[in-house]
Amino acid sequence: MSNDNRASEIAARLRQRIATMHIGEKLPGVRELSGEFAASAATVSAALSELSAFGLVRAEPGRGTFVAGRERLPEPDFSWQSQALGRARVDADRAARLGGYGTPDHIPLSWGYLAPELQPNEELHRIGSRAAKSGRAWMMTPPAGSPELRRILASEYRADPNDVLVVSGGQQGLVFTMRTLAEPGSAVITESPSYPGAILAAQSAGLNLSSVPADADGILVDRLADELERTRARVVYLQPNCANPTGAVLGAERRKQVLELAARHGAFIIEDDWARHLGIDGQAPPSLFTEDPHGHVVSILTLSKPASPGLRLGAVIARGPAGERLRASRTADDLCVAPLVQEIACGLLTSNAWPRHLKRLRAELATRRDALASAIHATTPGIRIPCVPRGGLHLWARLPQGADTREICTAAYAAGVLIGDGSHFFVDEPPAPFLRFSYGAATEAQIAEGIRRLSEILQR
Repeated sequence: MSNDNRASEIAARLRQRIATMHIGEKLPGVRELSGEFAASAATVSAALSELSAFGLVRAEPGRGTFVAGRERLPEPDFSWQSQALGRARVDADRAARLGGYGTPDHIPLSWGYLAPELQPNEELHRIGSRAAKSGRAWMMTPPAGSPELRRILASEYRADPNDVLVVSGGQQGLVFTMRTLAEPGSAVITESPSYPGAILAAQSAGLNLSSVPADADGILVDRLADELERTRARVVYLQPNCANPTGAVLGAERRKQVLELAARHGAFIIEDDWARHLGIDGQAPPSLFTEDPHGHVVSILTLSKPASPGLRLGAVIARGPAGERLRASRTADDLCVAPLVQEIACGLLTSNAWPRHLKRLRAELATRRDALASAIHATTPGIRIPCVPRGGLHLWARLPQGADTREICTAAYAAGVLIGDGSHFFVDEPPAPFLRFSYGAATEAQIAEGIRRLSEILQR
């Protein structure tokens, strides 16, 4: 049961109790209610907030929670909103699954961030404490970001620091870039399958999505050429390095061909470089940005993946008028990323702890990736892994034809295991049933147990 459902259940039981109490009578404290309902303080607080929203209780800081007047509020009528809002742009089901991570008791076999023990937490605490004492942490930075941080981020891409725009994480960078580079109603092409967050970003920008199949070497270039001709799209979204969910790496010959197509059609390539620091086997290929002097490639990077999901910081790197527009329109969203977060990022990236962290992370991810692949091979022979990824956080697996991935994922959730429904990684209907697994958030023991539970579900 989710925390939201548990809070609603407690609220319903408290509502019955309140009906027998007098106005002004005090309810037991949160700690006492937590013991009574065997629930966390946060869940009880959520239940009380629900009751407060209905006007049944009132909270007085320092005194407690009291029964309020029980006059019924009129039933809300939101029907006018649907007409005023018009057609929904963003797929609510896909959005809910992108941000859903179950409960603390779930085994996270589909999650796009690192487990707490893999994050450089001690270093972040130390650097964060020092950064908070700096005067720069509480002063405004230029809208594009602090000059020092932009210089650091630009170096790996052989970019001019003035071409760097600091943003609050890679997802914001995706939304901001798609909205700026393409007009609402125009087409954007993505490889298929693809990162659901990119699909949502395109929907949020009011763009029409078109997909092109990919294999272990990335997007199929001949099919991309056909789609560029057909749609006249001016934006192509790619993950050239360890794509989510497949782990594909764009081959050397295809890299050249993709850049040639972009030049021929006058198109932008949004390069989602999220896995730059998550390599396992060998060095990651250079960014497409480094091979394109003419501004066709706009790169997006993030620190939330290799460092901590709470370090909401990324960057958009773009040359020419596109970069100028991105940086100029930044103030329409917010004036800058929190300077404290930028100071922490600067401190981390320039510390000796950063290369040590990446070295340790590489070894840990290799161990967990191999444990996941081995468990799937040994326990679920009906599942096939087309490509063992060279980096990143995810493993893509194909099920026998006819398998119902939604049903399997629902049953796994009920069994306490989070796995990714492959259908959410396709713009249109999936060509076959797939599941996405992740190895960065679960321990080896959790991986073994999660796959064991999944095996039992598949054998039913």
